[in-house]
Amino acid sequence: MIQPPDTLPDTLAECAVAVLTCAGAEDKASLSQACAAKWRDSLAAGAPMPIGQATPPDRPERPDAPQLLDPKDVPQRKPGKPEGRLAMLHAVAHIELNAIDLHWDIIARFTDVPFPIGFYDDWVSAADDESKHFKLMQACLKAKGSYYGAFAAHAGMWRSAEETTDDLMARLAVVPMVLEARGLDVTPQMLELFKKFKEHQAVEALEVIYAEEVAHVAYGSKWFNFLCGRENLDPKETFHALVRQYFYGNLKPPFNHELRAEAGLPPDFYWPLASEPRFGKNPLV
Repeated sequence: MIQPPDTLPDTLAECAVAVLTCAGAEDKASLSQACAAKWRDSLAAGAPMPIGQATPPDRPERPDAPQLLDPKDVPQRKPGKPEGRLAMLHAVAHIELNAIDLHWDIIARFTDVPFPIGFYDDWVSAADDESKHFKLMQACLKAKGSYYGAFAAHAGMWRSAEETTDDLMARLAVVPMVLEARGLDVTPQMLELFKKFKEHQAVEALEVIYAEEVAHVAYGSKWFNFLCGRENLDPKETFHALVRQYFYGNLKPPFNHELRAEAGLPPDFYWPLASEPRFGKNPLV
């Protein structure tokens, strides 16, 4: 299914829509990597692909499986049992697949907002990483006789995209600065669990994901602060207001203060929200 480089779309926005409208999970990841490679090659040649314009779908195409449920209806995982750990890996694979679409969507959906080329380069890089992460998780599942689609998954992640369709600052606040930052908090415990059960392939894959997700949170923080500066807004106050409006639920400790700080998220961004009651729209973490 994957197209050779000379048949890929000629603009970055069209590449983004091609990934979003690709239904197969592994095909989507491979197409994402091919589009990212074409972008990198164009930069290396000194002739960056045009950004262009293209209309992204309201929802990305997805495979028939897994069954998507409301987050509260997804069966609880029992990590002490092999099946529970498989379900955990499947959940990570599902997050990574959603992240591929979320990063390409931000490229296609907001081409009307003027940005330096570094904005697009960051999100192409992030989408490329997420594609690799999905394949790492799929390999872990297959090594255990399973596959992506074998377990039910939650339908909540794309809600963050739907709720922020018309607000780029809200998208940056909710997706990289809340949802992906949460991954920095919970991955260390997952690593300890898989180390305990000597799941070496899973540990190696999760360590790659853990190391590379810091940059994705940092991209969100960098461009959020860029927009705040351009519009003469206070970043902390604006972040708090947008999270209260668009994110449903508390930001829950424990927080990975070290990696959050490395990604440009100081404690006064998230601790005040952690102490507040439920707010906003999006029940994800």
